[in-house]
Amino acid sequence: MLKVFLLTLGLLGIGFAGIAIKILLKKNGKFAGTCASNNPMLNEEGAACSFCGALPEEQCQKED
Repeated sequence: MLKVFLLTLGLLGIGFAGIAIKILLKKNGKFAGTCASNNPMLNEEGAACSFCGALPEEQCQKED
């Protein structure tokens, strides 16, 4: 039981470290991409992004 717990913690640690390294290596620490609600696979109706108002063929305009 202890081995499984330690293995789980180790894998989670590796995952968090990978995300942290990606943020450090990205310019301004930001991930590329668009809003999830702007994804045409998730938003089949072609409606505008609920976060920034961009259409599915446009890139999200909001900056954090």
